[in-house]
Amino acid sequence: MSKIVVAGGGWAGVAAAYAARLAGAEVQLLERTDMLLGTGLVGGILRNNGRFTATEEHIALGMDGLWSVIDANLRHRDVDFPGHEHADLYDVTTIEPAVRGFLEEQGVELHTRTRVSQSAHDGARLTAVAAGDLWFEADAFVDATGSFGPQGNCTRHGNGCAMCILRCPSFGGRVSLAQEAGIAELRATRMDGTVGVMSGSCKLHSDSVSPELRTQLAETGVAVVPLPPELQAGKREMLGVKACQQYALPEFAENLVLLDTGHVKLMTPFFPLDQLRRVAGLENARYEDPYAGGIGNSIRYLAMTPHRADLRSETIDNLFVGGEKTGPFVGHTEAMVSGSVAGLNAVLEADGREPVILPQSLAVGDALAAVGEVMRAGLLSRKLTFSGSWYFDRMKDKGLYSTDRDEIGRRVQQAGLTGVFKKAGRASGASVA
Repeated sequence: MSKIVVAGGGWAGVAAAYAARLAGAEVQLLERTDMLLGTGLVGGILRNNGRFTATEEHIALGMDGLWSVIDANLRHRDVDFPGHEHADLYDVTTIEPAVRGFLEEQGVELHTRTRVSQSAHDGARLTAVAAGDLWFEADAFVDATGSFGPQGNCTRHGNGCAMCILRCPSFGGRVSLAQEAGIAELRATRMDGTVGVMSGSCKLHSDSVSPELRTQLAETGVAVVPLPPELQAGKREMLGVKACQQYALPEFAENLVLLDTGHVKLMTPFFPLDQLRRVAGLENARYEDPYAGGIGNSIRYLAMTPHRADLRSETIDNLFVGGEKTGPFVGHTEAMVSGSVAGLNAVLEADGREPVILPQSLAVGDALAAVGEVMRAGLLSRKLTFSGSWYFDRMKDKGLYSTDRDEIGRRVQQAGLTGVFKKAGRASGASVA
């Protein structure tokens, strides 16, 4: 049985670890903090716009086990909000223990509070990575350490450390496994060319919004609150710094869009508290601790790894990348798609089998190809997501967007890839559920 080490326990790392187990490997998942899911701990938006198609393709490809856990923790289904249709919202308070328990049931060996700090390699292959004095050997590795932080980058390119969910002051800054292996990584930019793309939302304590807003959010999952005209200009300026350009729409400058994900998800990178409390229904608003949402947010896309079509790094043959390491790929669904392919191909490489490259007849395959195109062309101000902006337009132009589950299943079947993640394990004799 091959051994795989996944560094980083966000959605990409979780999907990589599960896919590697499905493919028959012994898997160790190393996470710097004390919880899995990374930004997924404050995220929660799924299936909006083209993410519906990508999700159902991912399920048909054999990742249904992970999605069944997610779907069991949804607070709202089929929610519409400005520019976005048929979104699902998961509960950020229940999702992490549910996912952790699922991975443990699958036999993934979890190591939290385990911050990768160095690696052993010969320039072509990794043999081990270390967290402090503890070394982890493997046949292949997945770097899903993300592209945020550490604190100095948030100060240099943003508004200082906003004490985001990544909690660098508590657990130490992110360390890139790829960079430790000697790989020169790339940084994405804002639309104006400056470095410093900021996370796109923050959280309010649900008890701090008005009873009327709480009721509306509980019943519908969404509330759109008009901004006073004098606050709209400042809100427009924020749209250019967002990583999530699918939300950089006029409606988000003219209103505050609130979503119910357990906390009240405020769809803006940050908003000064004194101004926020001038908005009807938010007179007593308070940001969820420890987030400094009145000042700033985490700075992202500072460590993207050049890679090949199978998500293998360009220079280290047994190092694969997922999530934001692949490029300016935005979102939980996007992270899970890339992470799962990285995890599968890490096992196939370790076993001497041919990698899986998803075809561009599928949205998930076309998106991974598009990430490669963006990286090679140096178009690093482009943020790619299934849910909006230029890539969703590309999906629709190519006829890839669909909300018909039967049609999506047929498309995967026609590609000969139904259950491919599970088939890889059966071919190796694995029996993971």
